[in-house]
Amino acid sequence: MTMLTPEQLLAQQKATVEALFGLTTKAFEGVEKLVELNVAAAKAALNESASHAQAVLSVKDAQELLALQASVLQPLAEKTAAYNRHLYEIASGATAEIGKAFEGKVAESQATFANLVDTAAKSAPAGSETAVAMMKSAVAAANNAYESVQKAVKQASDVAEANINTLANSAVSAAKTATSTADAAVAKKR
Repeated sequence: MTMLTPEQLLAQQKATVEALFGLTTKAFEGVEKLVELNVAAAKAALNESASHAQAVLSVKDAQELLALQASVLQPLAEKTAAYNRHLYEIASGATAEIGKAFEGKVAESQATFANLVDTAAKSAPAGSETAVAMMKSAVAAANNAYESVQKAVKQASDVAEANINTLANSAVSAAKTATSTADAAVAKKR
């Protein structure tokens, strides 16, 4: 049976460390984007709160206050939906990049292991063909199971994305309806 040389082991360790640092860098990039999104959202919320407070202080009657409150509802729902979409894009983008790197390492490991099995099979003693065939079958089954899990995760991710988009669109539609209803109520009182 062929053993790995110290140079091969060192090269594998070096590749593993480089891959780990690459994944860590991608994870930090995702965190950085998330922090930027949250800082921008906090600044916008602070500015909008100040503007809204000034507008509330200049209100002269209850109808004007109702109209002001109704005018804030729809943009708030739209901004919340946009924030959630952006948050999902950051998370799914980082996950996709890390997933691609992981898949690459898994494929590389699978190829290395398959090569080791083939090498071992070539140098196996006579009469061990059944054991070698079982080993190859087990490796193929493990690879198929991994591919099935990958497909299931992709499908779940697609469903989650569709649900997030549907939920965001529903929230915006509900806010539009509530704003229209409030506007109509204010108009009747005038």
